[in-house]
Amino acid sequence: MDIDRIDARLIAEVQRNNRTPSEELGEAVGLSPTAVQRRLKRLRAEGVIESDVAIVNPKAIGQSVQMVVLVGLERERSDIIDLFKMAIRVTAQIMAGYYVTGDADFVLIVTTEDMERYESFTRSFFYGNPDIQWFKTMVVMDRVKASFALPIDAERFK
Repeated sequence: MDIDRIDARLIAEVQRNNRTPSEELGEAVGLSPTAVQRRLKRLRAEGVIESDVAIVNPKAIGQSVQMVVLVGLERERSDIIDLFKMAIRVTAQIMAGYYVTGDADFVLIVTTEDMERYESFTRSFFYGNPDIQWFKTMVVMDRVKASFALPIDAERFK
C-alpha cells in the first residue's frame, strides 16, 4: 500500500466526514472530483479505508449502558485466543475488542439497554465460557469522545 501526501490528506478529510462531496474533497486536496473518487476506490480496495460508518448516539437507540470490560483467559493457548476473538467478532453487544498486553488479555467495549441485560449478557458470554478465568467491568459514566479517526500528518508522506 503506497500512500502519498495527497492520499493522506484525503484520508484525513474523509475521517472527519465521509459524506463530504467529491467536489469539496477535491478542493481540499487539489484534485478533480473524478480523481478523488478513483483514489477513494483504490484506498477502499487496498484496505486502507476499512469501512464507512456512522457514529450513533447509543442513548438515542436505547443502548444507555456502556461498559469497559477487562478479561483474563484461563490459559493462553493460541486456539483459545482465536476462539475468543471469533466470539468477540460475532457478538452484537461488543462494540470493540482488543487483544492486549498487561494484566488482562482482552479489553472489550460492551453496550446494552440496561444493567439487567448486561447481567444476562455476562451469564451467557463470560460465565458460559470455561476458558474465561475472570472479568472486570467498569461502567461508563459519560462518553467524552467517540471517534475512529486516526491522527494523520500528511507532511510525513511523499
